[in-house]
Amino acid sequence: MTDTLPRTHEDSGLKRLFRRFTASDRELDAEALEEASVRSGAQKACDCPRGRIATVAGRLTSVRYTPRTNQPTLEAELFDGTGSVTLVFLGRRRIAGIEPGRSLSVEGRLALRDGRKVIFNPFYTLEPITP
Repeated sequence: MTDTLPRTHEDSGLKRLFRRFTASDRELDAEALEEASVRSGAQKACDCPRGRIATVAGRLTSVRYTPRTNQPTLEAELFDGTGSVTLVFLGRRRIAGIEPGRSLSVEGRLALRDGRKVIFNPFYTLEPITP
């Protein structure tokens, strides 16, 4: 008698193992960030519509200070595995804890600026640093 039970659990395990060996570190990191973001209850950056309040969780990939004549601006790029959102803190030169590599979740109204998703002065929560 042949085994007629589906082997989905075993097959998915083999697929995941194969994926871990064939995917780049960057792809694996993006997948891990996406999974962590979904587990936290945040929205995927790629699914956030313009004009709505969005909650996004991920890792800061860059932070830069942009001096302007009328108002200094701190800009940070938040990547969640599906896409990026630029966080713009108006009137700030530096914010403790806002640094590249730091994980955080943010909430704010999503806008578009030069075709990129942006949240101005978001509410943010720094995630604990894991060793």
